[in-house]
Amino acid sequence: MTKDSIHTEFVRARCRMLTRRHFLRNCQVGLGAIALGSMTDRKSEGSLQTQDSLHLAVNPLQSRKPMIPPRAKNVIYLHMAGSPPQHELFDYKPTLAARHMQQCPDELLKDKTFAFIKGKPKLLGPTYKFAQHGQSASWFSEMIPNLATHADDLCIVKSMHTDQFNHAPAQLLLHTGNGQFGGASFGSWVTYGLGSENQDLPGFIVMVSGGTMPSGGKSLWGSGFLPSVYQGVQCRGEGDPILFVNNPPGMSRDVRRKSLDALNELNRHELDQFQDPETLTRINQFELAFRMQISVPNVMDISRETPKTLEAYGAKPGTASFANNCLLARRLVEKGVRFVQLFDWGWDIHGTGKHDDLITQFPKKCSEMDKPVAALIADLKQRGMLDETLVIWGGEFGRTPMNEERNGSKFLGRDHHPDCFTIWMAGGGMKVGSYGSTDELGYQVAENKLEIRDFQATLLHALGLRPHKLSFPFQGLKQRFIGPADTPQVRHELFA
Repeated sequence: MTKDSIHTEFVRARCRMLTRRHFLRNCQVGLGAIALGSMTDRKSEGSLQTQDSLHLAVNPLQSRKPMIPPRAKNVIYLHMAGSPPQHELFDYKPTLAARHMQQCPDELLKDKTFAFIKGKPKLLGPTYKFAQHGQSASWFSEMIPNLATHADDLCIVKSMHTDQFNHAPAQLLLHTGNGQFGGASFGSWVTYGLGSENQDLPGFIVMVSGGTMPSGGKSLWGSGFLPSVYQGVQCRGEGDPILFVNNPPGMSRDVRRKSLDALNELNRHELDQFQDPETLTRINQFELAFRMQISVPNVMDISRETPKTLEAYGAKPGTASFANNCLLARRLVEKGVRFVQLFDWGWDIHGTGKHDDLITQFPKKCSEMDKPVAALIADLKQRGMLDETLVIWGGEFGRTPMNEERNGSKFLGRDHHPDCFTIWMAGGGMKVGSYGSTDELGYQVAENKLEIRDFQATLLHALGLRPHKLSFPFQGLKQRFIGPADTPQVRHELFA
């Protein structure tokens, strides 16, 4: 079949696919033109349709100028899926310790619904010892001694607040701005707004450890209504980092190049006729995958690191672990990847058995997390990368100051608690020390409550994006990461 006959068959197929909707959209004097003119008049400042749209159409992941001067240009987000107990890590409460195993005050239970606690629970004091560290005199548990050495590198927010107390909705709200499925993730918004500095790697990469996906699933790094080129690409810790990137047996790189050229020509014919942005995404993703055949094996090979670096992280080449992922996060950011997100499962400390209690499971998770996270901060710092990299650590909500004691369990654990929890940040121009506080039992925020949307607005601002202007037109609205209301505020006091 000749090239002309292929094109003829393509045109015939296109005509068979033509619907009334396509006609109205493309007709120069019909509803399509009217709608286009209307939308052209209403383009918003934050919509990238107004920002060098021709070049953006050719390469949607090209690096773009921030809206305002940024404090950070990259993000490493460490999400502890399940939500670690702040009372055993950062939010030390002597009063709670003194009232260990006493009956919970009635005023804390009035009109309150918990995920699993029934009846009148007992207060549960901190299970481990605390001490103050650094010039900031921040409190750290004995379970995280390595992280405590970086007390003067961390901005510890103890007054986070969410309105969700189940895992999936809370994770979705935190990472997509919506407690329901369908929103665009934080990393997708950032790559949509800023692009990426390395055109041979995805702009947004995700890695999962702990043996289980987070409760919110892959929607936590999905692009939602944004073009799918901005969704996160999940990499594996062992085996092929990304499935189906390598050529199948018998296909050389030259043959792959020729096949992609032919496929791209067909896709561009379709793009010219239908103007579907997903066709452009498909073209760019095929080309990116071709380049990744060379770039991914190099950047994902941690055996190239020195023995000293591997030891600092506790990383072991050829295995899958949170430690390996932390080291990979540094390597990826170093190569120009805009947003790296790590999800580590196993922090849902309910106390129903040894697999989720404060005495067995919690120390195990702390030992897996403490050393590599401390090494990541030290590594970024000594390479001069911490100032321009925003590192974020935390869960989706907090834990109760009461023992859950589900079904009479004798194991110690804490229930879900949305009213207060702790998140910390390092680098990216953040102010060192503690921000906000909770009451004497660690039950409610006492000072400087930080709502999820304020937190999101602050992070976007740190990256040079205007949270109230960064938008994407969808379903007749200017969709934003911070939601439709104008109430979210940038907390400037969090910046140094």
